Amino acid sequence: MKELILEMEEYAKEKNIPIMQKEGIAFLMKYIKSSHVKNILEIGSAIGYSAILMASCDPEVKVTTIERDETNYMECLKNVKKCGFDNKVNVVFQDALEVNLAEGTEYDLIFIDAAKAQYRKFFEKFQYFLAPNGVIITDNLKFHGYVGKSNKIESKNLRQLVGKIEDFIEFLNTNEEFETKFYDVGDGIAISARKQNEK
Repeated sequence: MKELILEMEEYAKEKNIPIMQKEGIAFLMKYIKSSHVKNILEIGSAIGYSAILMASCDPEVKVTTIERDETNYMECLKNVKKCGFDNKVNVVFQDALEVNLAEGTEYDLIFIDAAKAQYRKFFEKFQYFLAPNGVIITDNLKFHGYVGKSNKIESKNLRQLVGKIEDFIEFLNTNEEFETKFYDVGDGIAISARKQNEK
């Protein structure tokens, strides 16, 4: 397993595929273990790096991960098979915004780590599949240090992307249904939990 993880890190570096920073994935795994998370939905598999590490947290953890890029999807399947997690990690080849989850499906944790410009759409779509005490975790909210400095970015495309992440952070901060805590680990992580109705 350790060898495979190192191989995946090397492959991602070589092919310039974004995978979660080590500090971020360590934080995520610690959260999964301490909160006894069992059922995870991941938006954006890439090569399966975070899905495999999340699934390795506990024998009972199951991960459904969605990937729309065919090359990444095939690589993810290969890696899942290599570590013998076929029964723990279900890889879905589709655009997450087009996926139809079965009614009544519930996840303890929904992890969003796909197209940054679509974060809000992902959040709004999948929040209905969150278990009562579940959380939605989003990664890359610092986006390599650019977030908060979009007015200084020269590249129009990058400026627009960072602007969308800033809008998403604003959406989390003003969301009346969810309470979000931000953590300065890895590339910036947010944990959003449904507000409990005060009786």
